[in-house]
Amino acid sequence: MLRTLAPILRAIFRRADRPLYTTWAAVSTLVCARAFYGFMLKQTGGEWSAPLDDVFIHFDYARATAHGHPFEWTVGNGYSSGNTSLTYPFVLAVGWLVGFTGRFIIIWAAIVAEISVFGMLLAVRRLFIEGPHDDWGRASSYLLPPILLGVGALDWSLWSGMEVAFFLATWSLALVAWTRLERDARAHARPARASRSAWLLGLAGALMVVTRPEAALTIGIFGVAAAHAHRRSGARRMFWLLTRAGLPSVVVLVLQTIANRAFTGEWSANGAIVKLALNSPYMTSADKFADWFGNAQYASLRNLDYHFAHIEGEAMSHLLDPPGADETFKRLLWAVTQRTGLGRAFDATHITAVYTYLARTMWWAGVLPLAVAFLPLMFGRTRRIALVVWLQIVAWVLVVALNGQVRWQNERYVMPAVAWMLVMTALGISVVFRARAGRRGTLVANKSGGPMRPGPIATIVLGAIVAQVIGVLTRPPGPPHFRLSWLLALACGAAGILLLRYRTMRGGIAIALVLFMYDHQVWKMRDQRWFFGRASRNIRDQHLTVGKFLKTTDARRVLVGDAGAIIFESERPGLDVIGLGGYKGLPFARASVHGLPATLELVERIPMNDRPDVFAIFPTWWGVLPLWFAQGELGRFPVEGNVICGGYEKIVYKADWSLLNTGSRIRRLPKGEKVRVDVDVADLVSEAENGYVFDAPANGWTDMRVLPDPDDSHCGMFDAGRRIAASRFERFFARGLVPLRVAHLVVRTAPESKTTVRVALDGFDVGTLGLERTGGWVEKVLELPANRISGTMNVLLTNEGPGDFVDFHTWVTQ
Repeated sequence: MLRTLAPILRAIFRRADRPLYTTWAAVSTLVCARAFYGFMLKQTGGEWSAPLDDVFIHFDYARATAHGHPFEWTVGNGYSSGNTSLTYPFVLAVGWLVGFTGRFIIIWAAIVAEISVFGMLLAVRRLFIEGPHDDWGRASSYLLPPILLGVGALDWSLWSGMEVAFFLATWSLALVAWTRLERDARAHARPARASRSAWLLGLAGALMVVTRPEAALTIGIFGVAAAHAHRRSGARRMFWLLTRAGLPSVVVLVLQTIANRAFTGEWSANGAIVKLALNSPYMTSADKFADWFGNAQYASLRNLDYHFAHIEGEAMSHLLDPPGADETFKRLLWAVTQRTGLGRAFDATHITAVYTYLARTMWWAGVLPLAVAFLPLMFGRTRRIALVVWLQIVAWVLVVALNGQVRWQNERYVMPAVAWMLVMTALGISVVFRARAGRRGTLVANKSGGPMRPGPIATIVLGAIVAQVIGVLTRPPGPPHFRLSWLLALACGAAGILLLRYRTMRGGIAIALVLFMYDHQVWKMRDQRWFFGRASRNIRDQHLTVGKFLKTTDARRVLVGDAGAIIFESERPGLDVIGLGGYKGLPFARASVHGLPATLELVERIPMNDRPDVFAIFPTWWGVLPLWFAQGELGRFPVEGNVICGGYEKIVYKADWSLLNTGSRIRRLPKGEKVRVDVDVADLVSEAENGYVFDAPANGWTDMRVLPDPDDSHCGMFDAGRRIAASRFERFFARGLVPLRVAHLVVRTAPESKTTVRVALDGFDVGTLGLERTGGWVEKVLELPANRISGTMNVLLTNEGPGDFVDFHTWVTQ
């Protein structure tokens, strides 16, 4: 009877499969999205918000784009590279143009995310199905939606309004093009067809890198893998396929770099300048490496021992004494043991005891998704696919670890790698139940068609890695390290060969791992939904409320330290002192890296009637800024139960810039001379014009003072400069001097201790400046001999110590 019905059932399944899976993917996407947005609307009382202020940066750029000002943060500020994702604001701008204006653009962002995730679920399915008669591939692919959407932290990022979901959709397009190239290679397709597929991969890759520039290595891995698949066509063919796959990405990155340089004076995007430790002028190479390594460790372990597993308090108690769903799992586990014959050795009591013991001890369960995701690497059938995706996972984590922000915002930067790992997790469950290895013509490496067996070397190596990860996750308090001997870890890997040799055994193991993964994620999912709703409420209560308040005022321009919801909601022009927003080519992003004094020096270059007349900042972020440059408070905006905002209270101040530019004029001009060279130290524009550099790293920190004006002690004078440590130097080029005529070097400082500064012109010593501690500004004058004066001179100032030398302003007069 069953043999008679089987062909009929298979035919029905194959016919209904496509609409059925499409419906399943759509429902899974909508249910997951609704759960998160529902928590948000519940906490905000029905108002749309977002869990991150950075989401509104995208909205700011999208609104400007819809108004005909692409690549501007706010209309009138000029070109800005602060939105690292170039494509996403254009996608959002489409929604603005069709009617999703104001805060309704959040709904459009949700629609874009849902379409993107749905498209990814459809595209990735091709990794599971190896041909028209692969019924198990079709059936097992139904695990993809619940597994991919089963990690709360990933869902949090997908529905946050950031570009994560859209980026994964672009990756899916590249995946489709790459799999076509792989199949073309195995089918020995015509060169023209492979060339078209390579161009499609290249275009998809270009879309990826302009959505997230970190994807450059991701598309590179796709390209190399595609070229390798066509290796039998010869080296020339491989080269041209790789060129087609990679050239569009290279072109768009070069064009973006040229545009950045032309409009901002920087090769890098503002986001990269602000967020990457590589751009810090103060950190040593060892410091930068330590920062990168620490970020990479954090990005990995934060997922393994928190997002994938962490259970505390009530959740653990519930897991150890499960009232409903977990009892079902235990009954299912019991049924599996009976079906596989293990029931002869274990009864229901044993199963319950084992389950409870494992639940009690598996607080390191974050390794489970990783272990299952390694399975495709162990079997020849899926090894090639898995190798490509795992290389992308590793490359992505290593690249985003350069970004210091990877530690914040619920680890959203690393979530694409989490999504790819979960794809491998679903594929791992699929492959362990396969009865036979791959056959010729499929998208697999193993073509023998024999029984499925794990590769011994891959299993030993990956099993050893899993064992070491378990050792890291179970370490005592302290920094992470491999605490197991590699001999023991390799022995554990060797044991994996026996455990995975037989389909029944590995299938039972896979089911058990999936059950425990589910148990741990149920509570993490609940926490992440709550976190999503609370964070959205925090942004609504503080940032959007500040924006509403400013909208009712006559504020001309608003200075902010977080370029997002305040400017969006207030509909006022802004100045972002962190530098992401940009302002008419001034290097605010670079100044932000150098410190607040450098930022204030740039504000001096903004015309008085265009300077911000209102601050909306966290006072704890900006030190003396509100003390020196604000008249008073216009409003305080606290946030209760804060889980995402940068501070408890954001304060709106009325700006007072009266101290700015008070230090721009020389006070001790030698008689009969005029200023030929003006180096406003810590002003990045002035420094660049004069070729100023300081002895980096661990030197040249910016500093600022407000002290009595030497010409009028009743008035304050502001200036910023750089702190030069003992035995360190600074130098600049003095241009436009009259050769062989006496000149004077005038240096403004505010000595904190005794020190001596030696001056050299073009390598020749011309004298010293002796400094003693004072309570105010000092402008020291040094005569420069006529025989050392030329039209252009390299002026070197070396601090001989013993104290620091803070150079606030330097002039050469003649």
